[in-house]
Amino acid sequence: MSRIEGPDFHHLRAAQGWLELGDARSADLELEKLSKSARTSPEVLETKWLIRAKTESWPECVQIGSTLTRLAPEFAQSWIHHAYALHELKKTREAFAVLSSVADCFPEEPTIPYNLACYSCQLGDFVGARDWLAQVYKLDNAQEWKQKALEDPDLKPLWDEPEET
Repeated sequence: MSRIEGPDFHHLRAAQGWLELGDARSADLELEKLSKSARTSPEVLETKWLIRAKTESWPECVQIGSTLTRLAPEFAQSWIHHAYALHELKKTREAFAVLSSVADCFPEEPTIPYNLACYSCQLGDFVGARDWLAQVYKLDNAQEWKQKALEDPDLKPLWDEPEET
């Protein structure tokens, strides 16, 4: 991603700080202080996506996510954000298509197979969901991911299903 410098860097960090404090409005106000050229940088767009996600402005998140995939396709978060916003708009099949198209490009990123497991489950593909979860467990702390899966409403249909052997 490009580097934001000078006053723009401080406004971006302030926006991120406000967001961490849960104040999306103040975070937005900080982003408004950025120079025009800084507003289209991937770091700023990701922060804007996070602000919009906090306020559940999913249509805007889809637009920002799509822009991120064009400007910073080499970063997994660009694709994760774009797909997640689609899923939140009940466009889960489209979210699955977006994220699965780049899964092989980010083999070490556990969030991608995890989200694909969620999308698969919501689409009724429980075998696929279990396969994606198995990939997650191989990549990262399996116990933490298993706990997360047991609490994730998107994976609820799996909770009562016996695992296939």
